Amino acid sequence: MNAARIFVLACALFGLTACEKLMRNMYDGAKVRPLQPSTQFADGRSSRPQVAGTVEHARGILAQTSSGRAVALEERRLAAERATSMPYPITMALLRRGRERFDVYCAPCHSVVGDGDGMVVRRGFPAPPSYHIERLRTAPDRHFYDVITQGYGVMYPYGDRVAPEDRWAIVAYIRALQLSQHAAASDVSAAAGGAK
Repeated sequence: MNAARIFVLACALFGLTACEKLMRNMYDGAKVRPLQPSTQFADGRSSRPQVAGTVEHARGILAQTSSGRAVALEERRLAAERATSMPYPITMALLRRGRERFDVYCAPCHSVVGDGDGMVVRRGFPAPPSYHIERLRTAPDRHFYDVITQGYGVMYPYGDRVAPEDRWAIVAYIRALQLSQHAAASDVSAAAGGAK
């Protein structure tokens, strides 16, 4: 009987040392560099996709502070995302911001006047449609917002790079570009006459 107990005890101790070895392997796993090939995973990538349903807690405006100002900014961002038409009053500050963002993200393809002949197009990239065609002049504001957010055709989505408020500022600037290319001479003279 004692020999059987000693044997079971020895097996248990041996098993526990093996567990420690396996546990250490979990702690000291192979080092993988992000975006580099890896044989450690079946798909050959070292970067792992997020688990479905993952919620980010350390990114964005709410991660910076829990103040009322941050919450108000987040509510404003959500309202901008849900709006079906321009949610802000058209002011010079909004148009300036829209032009600044347009020049950064849109002008390389769409050109500074929105005619679809930007520098990228001149180097062989497919030309986007001009903002001045009738279809886009009559398109709802939300169409431009959605195209900026989700992309369209060969246009890459910019939803992760351009904040919702800036997307609406770009939309306002696109509308100003459209008006500038289709203004009547009487509109200019009337505005000049009123400026005296």
